Amino acid sequence: MTLVTRASAERVSEATAALISYAQRVRLAPGDKLPTEREMVRLLNVGRSTVREVIGKWQALGIVEVQHGIGTFLLRALSHDMVHIPVTILVSQRTRLQVLEVRRALEVEASALAATRATSRDLKDIHQKLCAMETVHLRDGHAGQEDLEFHLAIYAASKNPFFGQFLAQINEGLLDLFQISDTDHDFAARTFPYHRKLYEALEDHNPDKARQHTMTILSLVEEDLLALSNT
Repeated sequence: MTLVTRASAERVSEATAALISYAQRVRLAPGDKLPTEREMVRLLNVGRSTVREVIGKWQALGIVEVQHGIGTFLLRALSHDMVHIPVTILVSQRTRLQVLEVRRALEVEASALAATRATSRDLKDIHQKLCAMETVHLRDGHAGQEDLEFHLAIYAASKNPFFGQFLAQINEGLLDLFQISDTDHDFAARTFPYHRKLYEALEDHNPDKARQHTMTILSLVEEDLLALSNT
């Protein structure tokens, strides 16, 4: 079980403020590339997990875009007023299921909207994230971070920033769901073929199929969560 402590939340908050100050000092503008993860670890004097949590929250909020194998790019100008620190969650089996309920409530509709609103550029980005996820999964047997990036790309394609912002409020719980597969390689493995089906529904601009495949993915995740509680 992952426990989010006050100390870790404070580290993320402090790292967030420090990274905003750095971005303002060097005058990073929308479209600019952020330092690499290794450079941010050195600049902020924090661990990699803290850097990844900050970037994950910013990605969910639509502040940055992570391009696999290329880097992280700023989408909006940064200020200390614009970044809201998400709710801290004590992760347990019960809260995992509750987070999944929130995902189901938001993500099914986000996928349907993305099917009707996605541009050719959005579809190219989603496809790149899908291929990266499939490559890592075939190689390592898991792809938690790549899976998250695939779904975040769909939120962005919905053209409604509130989907990502609402999910950012439960960021710890959301990240925990995607990271389980990194330690339990059987978790959510059955969902991977349906991610490609979901992409094909988006490419066909078919909102009903997008809803259907998203529901299938989340139902399989729920089954695996319930199985975990019985082991």
